Amino acid sequence: MKRYLVLLLSLVGCLTAQSREVIPLNEGWRFYYQSEKSSDNARTVTLPHSWNTDPTAGQFFVETTGCYLNELHVPDTWAGQRLFVKFYGAQSVADLFVNGQFVGSHSGGATAFVFEITDKVRFGDNNYLLVAVNNSVRNDVLPTSTDINRYGGLYREAELILTAPTAVSPLYLGTEGVLVHPQEVSPEKAAGEVEIHLTAPKEENCQLTLDITDAAGKTVYTHRQRVRIDDKPVVVPFAVERPRLWSPENPALYTVAVTLAQADGNICDRTEVRTGFRAIDVTPTGGLAINGEKVAVHGVTLYHDSALSGGTPTAQDMDADLRQLEDLGANALRSAVMPHAQYLYDRCDEKGLLVWIDVPLHRAFLSDVAYYPTVQFERNGLQQLREIVAQHINHPSVAMWGIFSRLWMRGDNPVRYLRELHATARRLDPSRPTVACSDQDGEVNFITDLIVWRQDVGWSKGTPDDLTVWRDQMQRNWSHLRSAIAYGGSGIPGHRQQPDRLVPDPNCMPEERQTRFHEEYSRNLQNDSLFWGVWIDNLFDYGSTRYPYGVDGKGLVTFDRRTCKDAYYLYRAMWNPRTPTLHLTGRHTSLRSNDRQAFRIYSSAGTPTLRIGTDTVAVREYARCQYQSDTVALPQGRVVVRASAGDLRDSVILRIDNATAPKPRPGLLRRGGR
Repeated sequence: MKRYLVLLLSLVGCLTAQSREVIPLNEGWRFYYQSEKSSDNARTVTLPHSWNTDPTAGQFFVETTGCYLNELHVPDTWAGQRLFVKFYGAQSVADLFVNGQFVGSHSGGATAFVFEITDKVRFGDNNYLLVAVNNSVRNDVLPTSTDINRYGGLYREAELILTAPTAVSPLYLGTEGVLVHPQEVSPEKAAGEVEIHLTAPKEENCQLTLDITDAAGKTVYTHRQRVRIDDKPVVVPFAVERPRLWSPENPALYTVAVTLAQADGNICDRTEVRTGFRAIDVTPTGGLAINGEKVAVHGVTLYHDSALSGGTPTAQDMDADLRQLEDLGANALRSAVMPHAQYLYDRCDEKGLLVWIDVPLHRAFLSDVAYYPTVQFERNGLQQLREIVAQHINHPSVAMWGIFSRLWMRGDNPVRYLRELHATARRLDPSRPTVACSDQDGEVNFITDLIVWRQDVGWSKGTPDDLTVWRDQMQRNWSHLRSAIAYGGSGIPGHRQQPDRLVPDPNCMPEERQTRFHEEYSRNLQNDSLFWGVWIDNLFDYGSTRYPYGVDGKGLVTFDRRTCKDAYYLYRAMWNPRTPTLHLTGRHTSLRSNDRQAFRIYSSAGTPTLRIGTDTVAVREYARCQYQSDTVALPQGRVVVRASAGDLRDSVILRIDNATAPKPRPGLLRRGGR
């Protein structure tokens, strides 16, 4: 039975040879694995789609090649127009065929790509689109080292673009063909250049009009010029007098529209993008400033999946994640390993959130090879960098380009290649700094404009107080660097370390340990002016078949988005001045075997009052927003603990049962020998 791409007949009928139309291409796909004998039993799917639907599938997480087949009827009325197919994301390598003819290939899982199919389709007939997608790890496609699940498939939307023969090109690095480059930004004037990529079957002249309008629809700049369409982009200068500058407090946006007209005055194409004007500066002493105003960066790392949607988050999922981020009080997010969908950055533009986007050059485990000194590897990394910069350069929320993360200096030295990536990013976009996340010493830390130190003293070794020793060394020796800090540790609600074990259980990740780690780091970093930002790993747990339970548990919120861990409320109390916080810790381990307990409270509403049963227990301020009680004796059985501060109330119910205390097991507590 033939299956047709669903198109509205009324839309098809109104298309003319001089129009641009964008038609969703998400429905009617049939999916099958390449390893199947035929496509006869293909399943009908709708994009976004992934064949890895269970993020915690462990050894059953499939790395393979999947095929997507669609039937597209191209009416005769489209003759004379050009047809392009755009995919917003395919994990990780995609090959497109039209009517059995190879069109092109794209390598890289998180950027959009476009192919022209005009010369491959049959007008007035049915046409067949086949996309073969492979999500296996390859040594010539970044990332080669990662702990994230690579959700195979066409996991973002697709669309069909129809244009006149002469058009603003959809082919330039997966963009709309319009890139805005601000060069001078001040309250008096925002000026720069707009880079416009045009396409035509042959060289020709046309009239180009550039219009910039503000959020109210008022035109604030217009420029017209005759242009010759050839292989080079057209560069148009612009200047907006007394602009409303984009900032976290005032995320003002502008629309940049490009119109092409033929010699007879007929419009042949029009496209528009949205942007904002702001200046970014980071200094060792002044921190990060937007338009000259210092911004204390409170950032969280954001990965790409959830237990609810796997690796195919919807717009509603992304909106919910941003609401959680805003409730926390964070003002910045890091797109870990690779970019998120464009929708997320559109919302960040509107909300005034700052964004750090990573290039997928990342080390997850010491046993991995993150950098291959081959032509194919390096070419792919540069190509993905170009696509990332070009596709996101118009977003004012994007504040920095992440060049690499946690690379090590053993084996082949990547410094030369990292310098090339940094130089390429700066050449493509001089308006933004580059950044890297490092947990190594040496030359690798002096390549990018900004450096974020991934610190774990007190987690894997030493105590959290060792952070102050490291910080003092940084102040003495490296205060000229533009530094920030990132940290985090795993904690799963309900996990409790067994005290009778001499060797800790590697599969046990108590939330209490994560809580104490964040408490001590936040205490040691309070009022610190050395760092331009603090980045927490991570906002949410994320799926990883390389970890126990199929998740990385460093998130402040669980993978299913249902449970905020204690550390979440610590940062909410510190970072969110709009919504007061009062939180009693330890609610996820309500059964206690020890009848002597101390209590911790996070409060941004002043010193809390703590009551255990009918008794009031004194608390003291331990650090900013952190309060502690002395150890108190609790009765056996059910105990209600209540905290109050102003109008805020919180409580936990505990059960004290000494009988549940673990008993030493024979042989486990003996020292030496077997």
